[in-house]
Amino acid sequence: MDKAKEKVQRFRAREQRILDAALELLLEHGEEKVTVEQIAERVDIGKGTIYKHFISKTEIYMRLLMDYEKSLTERLKSAVATAEQGDITAPARAYFESRMADPARDRLFQRLEEKIIALNLAPEMIAELHALRNSNASALNRVFERRMEQGVLKKVPAYYYYSTYWALVQGAVELYHSKSFADVIEDRKGLMEFIMDVGVHIGDISGRRSGGEPKPAQDTPAPSSTPGSSFG
Repeated sequence: MDKAKEKVQRFRAREQRILDAALELLLEHGEEKVTVEQIAERVDIGKGTIYKHFISKTEIYMRLLMDYEKSLTERLKSAVATAEQGDITAPARAYFESRMADPARDRLFQRLEEKIIALNLAPEMIAELHALRNSNASALNRVFERRMEQGVLKKVPAYYYYSTYWALVQGAVELYHSKSFADVIEDRKGLMEFIMDVGVHIGDISGRRSGGEPKPAQDTPAPSSTPGSSFG
């Protein structure tokens, strides 16, 4: 292998180790207690080496947030293509499975983003993150609009669905960690799966809950009708 390419590969591999170590420490100790020194120690490199990759701890955190959103983007792209082939629940499943697979990580990233915004620490990177997220929302909204045109989904503004997805995940993640509900929730995993299923099938008026092309709805429900139990 060319020495220059090998050097780049080693650089990128070390950078990923830094990100992985930072995430581990954040999950273990919380964002208030993690230092660059701790990250360097976890990777077994000098503190100065960290700054060859990232100009600050905030940039490390923003990279974690961006990588998380990019991973969701890739899953949504694949899921939208799958939906076009007939599995109409694929985009919803991709969204919920991506964000609810690790409630602790999702909650951590929510806190990091809110604090970075509140302190105005990385406005350009936050703008980039939000542009990517808005792109994901637009992709999902187009799916919702097509399904409403086909009579599969209850007709409401498309952003209602995306907003409901977001709200369900935010609430589910908080519920997962809630000390108030600790004695009530006997099966956290089962509860998360139930909430995910509700989200995946919300607003369906087709009367079906599996993949494949649905039969067109015979009648368009009145705006005041109660949403069905499943989303297409």
